[in-house]
Amino acid sequence: MSSVPPSDLAGKTAPLPGQSDVPVVDVRQLVGAGREVILMHLGEAYRLRVTARDRLILTK
Repeated sequence: MSSVPPSDLAGKTAPLPGQSDVPVVDVRQLVGAGREVILMHLGEAYRLRVTARDRLILTK
């Protein structure tokens, strides 16, 4: 898989079947200098974490 610099992704969309304008967000914009962020959805907290192997884990 190729790596795309975050500046190349800013404001762009990724086409999905049946959806023409899906926002693309670089994970580094969410976690900043850290490795995790708490996302709130319908009053519930979810933790998005970047692992030591640079994979993503989303937990409730």
